[in-house]
Amino acid sequence: VSDLLEGKGGEKFLQTTATNSEEAAAAKEAGIDLLLCKSPLINEIRKGAPDVFLTATIDLALFPTKTEILHEAFRAMSVGADQIYTARGPHIVEMLSKEDIPVMCHLGLVPRKSSWRGGLRAIGKNADEAYKLFNDFKTMESAGAFSAECEIILEEIMFEISKKTSLITSSLGSGPSGDIIYLFQNDICGEHYNIPRHARAFGNILKLKNEIYKERVSSLKSFKVAVENKTFPNSKELVNINKNELEKFKTLIS
Repeated sequence: VSDLLEGKGGEKFLQTTATNSEEAAAAKEAGIDLLLCKSPLINEIRKGAPDVFLTATIDLALFPTKTEILHEAFRAMSVGADQIYTARGPHIVEMLSKEDIPVMCHLGLVPRKSSWRGGLRAIGKNADEAYKLFNDFKTMESAGAFSAECEIILEEIMFEISKKTSLITSSLGSGPSGDIIYLFQNDICGEHYNIPRHARAFGNILKLKNEIYKERVSSLKSFKVAVENKTFPNSKELVNINKNELEKFKTLIS
């Protein structure tokens, strides 16, 4: 936490997601500074990245009440989280921050709230909307938030707000002015067909997945054919009994 505070406005940090120990280890080896995962996955992530700054997201559907959120936040911190993420309102942020828990809030495009703003779109397209967003930042500051995931905010608006907020800003499609530049790992690695406009695929794991799938199907078909034409199993793949012992066994069951 202190490293992020000291680096604000200067050093750029990198953040991505992880869903298992392999992804966490890959991010650590690649030099990614911060990881984000769902809170039930903390132990798995720590197997791959025991010492990378880890933000744990508290899922709304799994932990809907204030009491459940608080319990899960304390549990998450006790098993290895460095920060708690919530997309809930300032009342939840304040509750957690009062317990000295570093809290990441969510500002800009919040997908579950997008119908209030006309769907999935960039935030801050006019002065009034940008000013409301700025006040949302100030509200979260007052509630005690430590950082904010800033999703799909117009670049120029994010630049101006970044200069006037004490929050550590994590830019997800909101331009380079954030203290943290954040992308989902499956977007970075090119693991699916539809890469969001704000992201970029720096790899092509999808191609490898497709090749693996084709190889899997081919292998299964070859297995089926080998069984049907009686070439599997062959003598090298079988374990045989001594002939004398076999005769004794046949006598015993006759």
